[in-house]
Amino acid sequence: TDKGITAVLDCEMTEELKEEGYMRELVSKIQTMRKESGLEVTDHILLGVSGSELVRGIAEKYAKEIMGDVLCDGFAEGGEFVKEWDVNGEKTVISVSRAPKR
Repeated sequence: TDKGITAVLDCEMTEELKEEGYMRELVSKIQTMRKESGLEVTDHILLGVSGSELVRGIAEKYAKEIMGDVLCDGFAEGGEFVKEWDVNGEKTVISVSRAPKR
């Protein structure tokens, strides 16, 4: 409370917040892979995500958001650059390939 204004924060961890956390972590790992693989910021990619049922479900549910954030044109397993990650305790394999020019 300050000068008659009170702020209240709801710190409850909902399933929706947990899912968004996984989604953001996936985006972070994909962006790291883009950089490590030498892709240009403007290069579009094809993306593969495999792992636990939880990770696959998050990737499917938030596919539109993930694709927009990382310039992904579609999903395809077995890309040029493949790396295993720990995504919030879940073993996850991500593959990234440069998408064909449009």
